[in-house]
Amino acid sequence: MLHTVDLVVIIAYLAATAWLGLKLSGKQTGVKDYFLGGRDLPWWAVCLSVVATETSALTVIGIPVISFLGDISYLQLALGYIVGRLIVAFFMLPRYYEGEMVTAYAYLGKRFGQSTQTTAGITFMFTRLLADGIRVLAAAIPLKLILDGMGISTNYFTIIVVLAVVTILYTFIGGIKAVVWVDVAQMCLYVFGGILAIVVISLQTGGGWLADAADAGKLNMFVFSGNPISDSSAFIPSFIGGAVFAMASHGSDQLVVQRLLTCRSKVEAQKALIWSGVIVFFQFAVFLTVGLALWGYYDRATPDELGLTRNDEIFPLFIIEGLPQGISGLLLAGILAAAMSTLSSSLSALSSSTVTDVYARFRKTPMTDAEGLRVGRWATIGWGLAFIAPATVFQSDEGNIVILALGVAGITYGGLLGAFLFGMVNKRANAVDANIAFTAAVAVNAFFFVQEKYITGEVWVAWQWYPLLGVLVTFAVGGLLSLRHGAPAVEQPELERTR
Repeated sequence: MLHTVDLVVIIAYLAATAWLGLKLSGKQTGVKDYFLGGRDLPWWAVCLSVVATETSALTVIGIPVISFLGDISYLQLALGYIVGRLIVAFFMLPRYYEGEMVTAYAYLGKRFGQSTQTTAGITFMFTRLLADGIRVLAAAIPLKLILDGMGISTNYFTIIVVLAVVTILYTFIGGIKAVVWVDVAQMCLYVFGGILAIVVISLQTGGGWLADAADAGKLNMFVFSGNPISDSSAFIPSFIGGAVFAMASHGSDQLVVQRLLTCRSKVEAQKALIWSGVIVFFQFAVFLTVGLALWGYYDRATPDELGLTRNDEIFPLFIIEGLPQGISGLLLAGILAAAMSTLSSSLSALSSSTVTDVYARFRKTPMTDAEGLRVGRWATIGWGLAFIAPATVFQSDEGNIVILALGVAGITYGGLLGAFLFGMVNKRANAVDANIAFTAAVAVNAFFFVQEKYITGEVWVAWQWYPLLGVLVTFAVGGLLSLRHGAPAVEQPELERTR
């Protein structure tokens, strides 16, 4: 049970981070300030913000469960993440900096036209709504444990509503600059909290949990057995799927691209992106080690034997009952604030895509900066409230919350990445070809996700393959459709044209 000092730390920390974000956000005068921070953020801050945005509370409470119940083979995915980031940094990112773009989907508008940009923008919004609804649930899990421990009876729905409303207020005022700086503070705190938990458990148990984990085969990082199509723990789907997943999430998802566009130059954005992959690998390793330590601390007990209703409650349970007074409150505050900062990142990305990729496309006259800022803030409110629905729906899911969120995102990632690569490679394709191919890719991945979760319960295709599968479908369908058109005219050299 938490003590008064823990509650004081939680309240004080949340207030301090909110103040810090608003203090550093500066005055928002237009779309560029609100969505891109004036393109004047240092690369290292953007790097840490990218890491905090893509993992946050999902990492803190979800990844320890993976090693607690299994091993550390999840790191195979992190290796693929690094490779995928390298490809994005040198192949896709330069395209965004060529035209001073506000969203990732502006490139598709430039290549195929407004219909494709709007289609991609709307798809991004739907995906983020589902995936980040799960992030709201992730933030609600430790908070429910806190309240239950204090004897306060509540439910996930009430907590989800409160978190959504608080996040709306925070993002509505501060814009992307506030979000980035708070992300930096949150990431440092929860990684420090993970390391601190390992130290505390080692002191209390004598450190024997590591040797026990090795004897039990839980330090196994590479898995070369199993079906490479359906086994999500195998090396091939984890590494290759992780690389393509990172290409999609960091090259075509506005949530991350928006951050990279806040850097001062293309080179700084590339540094931020590449180093974020290295830090993510380290971060995964820390929280997988936390899971091994918890496995030793609880003497190999299962979540059911510990009286938990969800596997994801294991680490929050230890924070409450196993850490010293004050430290428990600080780490729980970090989890909550990290989750809320990630949600505010999503709200900022969703509102920027709403304004740039949808609203501005349906206007007959150019949109002013003041109007864009006003619409963006109203969009922030709307999307924040919309998060409540999927968060409530997914609370009954008993699977790992990290895998659930990544699987949902993977449904459309393949189509988005495929559309970008297809536009760069296939010069004869037009908007109709791209739109049909994109829709087909999303439909294929949605079929595999729905049949696994709600129909057969069997894994036909591992979630890591969703992005690559989407890319292949996009190229196959779009390529066949593009054959209807003649080959594009080859640009003649200047000397030939003047003869």
